[in-house]
Amino acid sequence: MSRIAKKLIIIPDNIKVFIKKQTISIMGNNKILKNIFNKNVKIILNNNKISFIPKIKCKNGWAQAGTVRSLVNSMIIGITKGFKKKLILSGVGYKFSIKNNILYLMIGFSHTISYTIPDGIFGKCLNSNEIILKGINKQLLGQVAANIRSYRPPEPYKGKGIRYDNEIIKIKETKKK
Repeated sequence: MSRIAKKLIIIPDNIKVFIKKQTISIMGNNKILKNIFNKNVKIILNNNKISFIPKIKCKNGWAQAGTVRSLVNSMIIGITKGFKKKLILSGVGYKFSIKNNILYLMIGFSHTISYTIPDGIFGKCLNSNEIILKGINKQLLGQVAANIRSYRPPEPYKGKGIRYDNEIIKIKETKKK
């Protein structure tokens, strides 16, 4: 049985939640997030509290209920506070720049890579080596950050490449005779 699924989600006062079958819409601060969840989980809204119960009370049902609860909680946090990820570029001559919602990456290739940032995600360059991505959808934000990082992941010998702010890269020692 899932401990996470048994916890109730308390809805803040400035947020409205609408549940229609398996679709949940969360509105607040002129922002809307909508998602469709697993049909094996029953979602109950009572007095600004959301609870999650599996329709079939087995191990997999509770696991699905815990997953749905975690996703709905992330949606509520996204509407109230938002999420952000910071990417750091390390390497000689490597740099970021943003113009008109298009991220330009100069990362050692013969050409500049242009990445169109999707709607709902906002990027800001702090300097030529750091970028902050912000958004209300945690899943989309993580995917955009992973896509940008995939162009030049950090290599283990010098640490050059694109890494997350909190990521620690273990530098390997070079081969010796």
